[in-house]
Formats: sequence, structure tokens, C-alpha cells
Amino acid sequence: MLKKIIIVVVLLFTGIFTNAQTLYVLSGNVTDMSTGESLVGAAVAVAEKDGIGAFSNSYGFYSLSLESGEYRILVQFTGYETMVIPVDLRKNTKLDIELNKSNYEIGGVVVTGQRADRNVTSVEMGKVQLAPKQIESIPVIFGEPDILKTIQLTAGVKPAGEGNSGFYVRGGGIDQNLILLDEAPVYSASHLLGFFSVFNSEALKSASLLKGSIPAEFGGRASSVLDIQMNEGNMKRHGVSGNLGLISSNLTVEGPIVKDKSSFMLSGRRTYADLFLNLSSDDDIKNTYLYFYDLNMKANYKIDGKNRIYLSGYLGRDDFGYKKEFGFDWGSITGTLRWNHIFSERLFANTSLIFSNYSYNINVLRDLDLKIRSEIQDVNLKQDFSFYMNADNTLKFGFNIINHRILPGEVRVNEGYTYISPENISRRRAVEWAGYVSNSWRTSDKIKLYYGLRLALFSNIGPGEFYEFDDSGELIETIQIGKGKSYKTQGGLEPRLGFNYTFTNRSSVKASYNRIYQFLHLLTNSTTTTPTDLWLPSSNNVKPQISDQFSVGYFQNFKSNEFESSIEFYYKNLQNQIDYKNGADLMFNSTVESELVFGRGWAYGAELMLKRNFGRLNGWFSYTWSKTMRQFDEISNGNPFPARHDRTHDISVVAMYDITRKLKLSATWVFYTGNAVTFPSGKYEIDGKTIGYYTERNGYRMPDYHRMDLGLVWQLRKTTRFESSLNFSVYNAYARENAYFIDFRTKEDNPDETEAVQVSLFRAIPSISYRFKF
Repeated sequence: MLKKIIIVVVLLFTGIFTNAQTLYVLSGNVTDMSTGESLVGAAVAVAEKDGIGAFSNSYGFYSLSLESGEYRILVQFTGYETMVIPVDLRKNTKLDIELNKSNYEIGGVVVTGQRADRNVTSVEMGKVQLAPKQIESIPVIFGEPDILKTIQLTAGVKPAGEGNSGFYVRGGGIDQNLILLDEAPVYSASHLLGFFSVFNSEALKSASLLKGSIPAEFGGRASSVLDIQMNEGNMKRHGVSGNLGLISSNLTVEGPIVKDKSSFMLSGRRTYADLFLNLSSDDDIKNTYLYFYDLNMKANYKIDGKNRIYLSGYLGRDDFGYKKEFGFDWGSITGTLRWNHIFSERLFANTSLIFSNYSYNINVLRDLDLKIRSEIQDVNLKQDFSFYMNADNTLKFGFNIINHRILPGEVRVNEGYTYISPENISRRRAVEWAGYVSNSWRTSDKIKLYYGLRLALFSNIGPGEFYEFDDSGELIETIQIGKGKSYKTQGGLEPRLGFNYTFTNRSSVKASYNRIYQFLHLLTNSTTTTPTDLWLPSSNNVKPQISDQFSVGYFQNFKSNEFESSIEFYYKNLQNQIDYKNGADLMFNSTVESELVFGRGWAYGAELMLKRNFGRLNGWFSYTWSKTMRQFDEISNGNPFPARHDRTHDISVVAMYDITRKLKLSATWVFYTGNAVTFPSGKYEIDGKTIGYYTERNGYRMPDYHRMDLGLVWQLRKTTRFESSLNFSVYNAYARENAYFIDFRTKEDNPDETEAVQVSLFRAIPSISYRFKF
């Protein structure tokens, strides 16, 4: 019955009927021969049929429909030896494929897990794929390999600030990026106030950033999706790897639970700067601490040839304390239980139960035992189906239901809980619903289409309080909603379209359109996110953000795909954007909706990418020209103004050179226009105090930013059982003093004058780390 329903959905949605000729299905899983790990995005092509092939999905599964006959199946995956498998296809056939790693060291290539010409032949636009093993030699601050810092070196992605792991994508805000770790949303992706990301590279298998054509199975954020997957664990043998650095170290243990049937991975990381503070003779320093730790865990079990389960989790926490007077800790917990089931050679299903929690706690011990807590928690049921209809059509459909619980602020004084102004502290609950269907259709040898539709809805539910305000923002009514009752439902349809016209297998033109609703909003009044920023759900006063993005691009490869080039243009229209009133009270305020203003935004730009994929010298050059604007009736007299993250020019150059088989040199250089910023245009005095006079929002610019980072990887030893290397790096090698912020203060020699003083955060920072694996 299920198969009949699916076939009816296929025919209604695609309007395409299979031809009368009998087709047989070749399907199976693609894995690493040495570890048993599934390979995501491996190309399975038919040598006799140009353009016919498939890519393994997020769990390594592939499916091909072919006419009866003899074929040569080509299997390709970057960093692995190409395999050619003869197949005599006379019936539906299951073919599991194990690939062997190539002996050639590919260096620090970013693109991974894809056929050499996939960037040209696929419908995907604005997609960046990363593999942690291939970014180890890229120098970053404190010498810690970091996927988020590497993403910032690609076109269309802007760093949130000096050394910060936050990022902006194509004019969107930081909260408009959906960051997933094994499908679980991560609400705060940084440690140590942004200088480290929460993603331990030793524990990760792959990461994909989607910023152009976003598939219909993703939603909830207006600008991009960063989909990160953890390692599954070696099914063949046990192993240990680690990294010893000056600031932090990590250790990973993996291996089979039952050989070739189940495996586990456990990876932990911690900073230890606080241990050195304890050696100080100064009691104030000795009793101060700032550190983070995180733990990644994953296990999987093959029940049989058609069923497999995965259990993964993440725990991370930052802890900061000053003497015995102040304490602040924050962090995330995620958990994902997944079940893969193969109904048939053409129908693949994934069922996920997902948990995510982010919270922070503030303890003030001076004069008053005061504790403040805030939390956002999600429980998500997600169901996805992939139906491989024939060689030209792949249908995907599914649904997910997310239960959101948000605690804006809870205050405890002394013993037991005593709420300060409890009428101003209100929990929020909501349910986010979504269902989608999409099809990837190869209409001819030259044309490929992607089209999908997603229905996204968001319902506020009780128990809770909701508010009505007058035009001046004064509270006029408090509405009490009972437990389980729905109060406000918003949302709508999200069409997704993609087009590819391939001139040759080396050049193509692509276009795409996305509409996405975003129901959760981050309130912040800083240039970058902080752990205490507040997530606010849509409500009767806050409409969901709506993003409409149009993009078009030209893609060209050269010299047998050794070189890639692309240029993409985009325009993004943003509805229901949120900003704050001057002097707004954003912290622990249930009526914070009255402190907000609502408007619109738009962004447009061009992205140029040039890349060399292999050879002793490889890397890429990216350039982005962009404009990001906002407009609110209550700000700047209703005139448009640049968003804080508006930067006209962004340039990144990444180069990696294999000096010898044991020495790898790397260098990066970045340049970008200074952020838009609001500075005082004048000053006045009240009761002897000097007050800045502000005229226009974001009417000034920070100084331009640029720096160079250098790195050297020295492989000490490499055998079949043991590997070790030293990683040297220098962040900001020519010690440029880039502006972190501008401070305005009264001149010491002339109290009547005010001077602007640039505050810089880092000069040159050398680092060294030792990596090992056995």
C-alpha cells in the first residue's frame, strides 16, 4: 500500500511516467575500505552512458535505474582510488562498494566527496563542502583547525569579527544560519566568546554549507544551512588520535563494538589556560578562570542489510569566573537517534528523533547571592524519504515537527527560588511544523531541473502570556493561554527552484530561487553574538522573517577539472526584519516585543571563485562584491541604511604547497571593507556629563581589515599503524593592528575635545601543536 501511495505522489508531482522498457535497479552503499565509514557524495557513474549516474546520500546509499545489459560502473571519491566494476545487470542488484584511499597526498583541498565535474553538471549553486582532514594545514588563530574559520575564507561568507567563529552569508544575519550537527540545531556555535567554534575537527566527517539553491528538506533560517556530520567510528579496528596544542588539546578514540557490524567514536577537547593562572602569585588572577570543554559521541549498529541505527550526541560548556564574586557559564547539549531503512532498491527512509538545548547561567556573589538562567530547548521528530524513480528523477519528501521551549530569564535569590518581578518573566512555547516534496529531474543531456515545495507553519501554544500593545508601545492587554492551546499560527508555502544548462561537461549556467520562512529571531545589540543574546519566537507581535533569493551563475572547469572557476550573482529580499529602538531594554524582559521595530532588508552581490584542486600547489581565490541594506520607519527617518555587516569588498587567498612529502606550507591572506558602524556626530553636556549625539544609524565605517596567516605541517612519521606531525602557524604574520572597536574619550590635555582611539585585539600570534594517530 505504501509503495502505491508513493507512486501516485510521484506521478502527480512530476507528471513524468517511466518508459515502457524494463528497468532494473542497481543499489547499495559506498564505504571506506579501511574503516567501514560511509562515504557521502561518492559518484557512481555508468561508463557507457554519459551523464547517467548517482551520488551516495548522507548515509552512503545510492540507487541507479538502468536497462538490462552489461556495464562498467565507475566509482569516484576525492582522496580515494577510482574503482571500475563490471556489472551484468539482468535483475535488481545490490552492490556494496568499498573504496581504498589514494596513496597520493592531496594537501588542503577544500572540495571533497564529489566527482571532478560535479560543480558544473549538478543543479547545486552556492554550495561549499569541507572535510576536516583536508583543512588541517590551513593556519587559523591559536593553531586549532576550525571548520567555521575555513568557511569564512570562501566567497559570500563574511566573518563576524577579528578571530570570531560567527559568520554572515549573503547579507543575512548570524541568526539566519541554520547550523546542524547530525541534524540537531546548534544555537551557539562558539567557545571562548567566539574565538573557537564548538566543532572539534577530530570528531567530524564532513560539512556542507548551502547558501544558494537550498533543498526543500531544509528550512527555518533565512540565509544558509551548515550541515555537519560526525564520524561514525572505525568498524575494522580500534584507534586513537589526538592533538596537543598550547591552548587546547583533544583526544579521539574509535573502533568496532562488533567488527563490521557496529562501531563507536568518542572525542573530547579542553582548554587549559586556567591551569596556568593557578600558578600566579596574585590571588585575583589565581582565582580567575576561563575555559571550555566539549565531548562528541557516536555509535551505530547494522541490524541487517536494510536497517541501521545511529546514536550521536554533543556536550559542550564554557565556564568563566572572577575571584569569588562573579561566575558565568554557557553551553549546548544535542542528541540524535536515527533509523535508516531501505524499503526497496528505490525507496530509502531516514527517521530521526532530535534533542537540542542551549542555556546559560550567571552567578553574582558580591553582596547578593543572585543567579540568572536562560534556556532554549527543542525536541524534533523528522521523517525523510528518497525515492529513486528512474535514472532521470529522484523524488524526496518528508515532514518534521519541532517543539520549542524558551525560557527568556529566570532569577533566583539566596535560598530557593524567588522571582524578581515575575510578571516580566514569561516562558514561551511553540510548535514548528513542516512538510516538503521535491524532485531532481534530468530532462535531457543538457538540462537539469530541481523543483520543490515546502509548507512551513509556526504555532504559539500555552501555557503562557501574550501581549497587546498600542502604537506607542504601551501594554494594553495581557492574554493568558491555557496549557496545550494554540494562540497564533503563521507561515506559508516555500517554493524552491533550480536550473542547470550544461554547454559541455566543463561549462554550464545555473539559476535558482528560494523562499524561506524564519520563525526564531536573535536579539542582540552588539556587532557579534554574545552568550547572553536572546532568542525570541514569532508571535502576535513578531511576524516571521521571509527571505526570497534569486541567483544565477556561470561555471567553467579547465585542464581536466584541475582548475575550477565560477561567478554567481544574487539578490535577496528580506521581509519582517527586526531591530531595536534606541535605549531598548532587551534583557529578561517578557514585553521586549514593545522595544522592537520592524522593517525590511535587501542584499545583492557577485561572488567570484577560482580554485586549483590538485597538484603540489593548490588552493583558491575568492572575491565578493556586495551590498546589504535595511529600512525601518522608526530609524533614520525611514531612510535606508547599511546593515552592520555590510562590507563592499571581501577577498580571500588560500595557498598550500607540498615542499616535500613531509613538509606542507600554507598561507592565507584576507582583506575586507570595514563594517558599517554608528559613531557620535557630536556631543552635549547634561549635569556636567558629556553625552554623545547620534544622528544616523550605521553612517560611518570601521577601518579596512587585512592580515596574513602562515602555516607549516611537518610530518614526523607515517606508517600503516602510526602517524605523527607538528603543525606550526602564525596568525596575523605581519602584525597589523586591525581595529577591534573605536573608543571615544576626552583628551587628557584638552577636556573640551574628544578623540577617537582605535583598540586592537591581536598582533602576531604564533602557535604549535602535535598531532598523532595510531
